[in-house]
Amino acid sequence: MKRFLAIIAILVTTIGASYSQVPYEIRQAMDFFRTNKLNSEDFNNTITQNDIQGSPYLFDEFINGTIFTTSKLQFENVPLRYNIHNDQIEFKTPQNEIQALATPEIVETVEFGEYKMVYVPYSNSKKIRYGFFRVVIEGTASLYARSEMIFKNATKPGAYKEAQPAKFINQPNSYYIRVRLDQAKKVGNKKEAIEIFPDHKDEIATFIKKNKIKTNNSESLEKLVQYYNSL
Repeated sequence: MKRFLAIIAILVTTIGASYSQVPYEIRQAMDFFRTNKLNSEDFNNTITQNDIQGSPYLFDEFINGTIFTTSKLQFENVPLRYNIHNDQIEFKTPQNEIQALATPEIVETVEFGEYKMVYVPYSNSKKIRYGFFRVVIEGTASLYARSEMIFKNATKPGAYKEAQPAKFINQPNSYYIRVRLDQAKKVGNKKEAIEIFPDHKDEIATFIKKNKIKTNNSESLEKLVQYYNSL
């Protein structure tokens, strides 16, 4: 009987793994452009950056990357870049038109250059929103970095100051942790970090204190998430 139950357990595990590892159907960039044109009658055009200092992009140049969708399609060799200010993935068409991905909710993962990004729900001022995050660690708990930027409007000259052009100003990254399929939660102070892991609060609290974890530091948070994933 025990042997029979062991065999059943192995079969269930194997079947579960096969369903979780559904292969992606690989398609090329041209299929991506055609699919987007079919799915969306209108694209969000990139605003011109004339007379604005700084850049709204994670990197200015387009990098050929891969888009993995929730419907298990894999589009390869798509020229991509990330607009921090608009929180949009942009792509360049063969006609050199720059467009923003009109349906980000279809995105599971985007990989380009050294970056891997996901589009997930997150908590922001007690509201649930969706946005793009750079993956730092993936696991039962995942650590994400979110690029932050503010836009400062141009100012007119005053009695004792010169006019200032409009500008994009980079801010320090913020960090979010997502446990399983819950929404990603912003890591604030140490108390808030502990609350992200309700099933191991005592262990996490001890680990943070013992290892002098800094909740605004990527390396410290990596250690914290790796520790949680080992429990």
